[in-house]
Amino acid sequence: MLEGYPIFWPTGQNVGYRCYDTYMGKLEVEARQQRQKAYVQQAILAAVGVTGVLAVALIAPNVFQAIPRIAGSKYKFMYRAQTAAGRLAQKGYVRFVERKGMKYIELTERGRRVLAFEQQKIALHTRKTKRWDKRWRMVIFDIPEKRRNIRVRLRTTMQELGFLRLQDSVWVFPYDCEEVITLLKAELHIGKDVLYVIVEKIENDKPIKKHFGLR
Repeated sequence: MLEGYPIFWPTGQNVGYRCYDTYMGKLEVEARQQRQKAYVQQAILAAVGVTGVLAVALIAPNVFQAIPRIAGSKYKFMYRAQTAAGRLAQKGYVRFVERKGMKYIELTERGRRVLAFEQQKIALHTRKTKRWDKRWRMVIFDIPEKRRNIRVRLRTTMQELGFLRLQDSVWVFPYDCEEVITLLKAELHIGKDVLYVIVEKIENDKPIKKHFGLR
């Protein structure tokens, strides 16, 4: 018997089965494509961030230098890099300008904040290899229901940064992360709704230490 999940017409009639392996393979491909898009966009931000402005003709070479193993032909990659630059412009992270007949791409103020945030995320992960100072960093927030989408984004980011959720709106991390939280608050416009706290001791913290691999 073929394993999978049933396919139904709108009338409810079962017309067959779709294989799980095919479905999961498609998900993996889509996830990989999304990751590659994110890598290209981050590489463009980093390349432009070095000088603040970059010739459009140099976008693809700079990105390829940053991620040389990305799939696709040279011409396809150039198209993908320029498409990614267009997406960044739509998000308000960069803008296109023309100077002396040449087209350039430059960071906006929002783009500088996003780039700084990504750089702090990288720095945060490197701190995990350093000696712990025996202090806990807690992020506590109270975001109203009318800004639920912001609350969801904040929780998702907390997970991406490696925080552990103690309670619904209380997250903990063992290393200095004040700068990345400050940048996150600025990006989400939630300065008054989020508290950054440093504590010396958390009751019954053995499970927390175990989670972070601490003694």
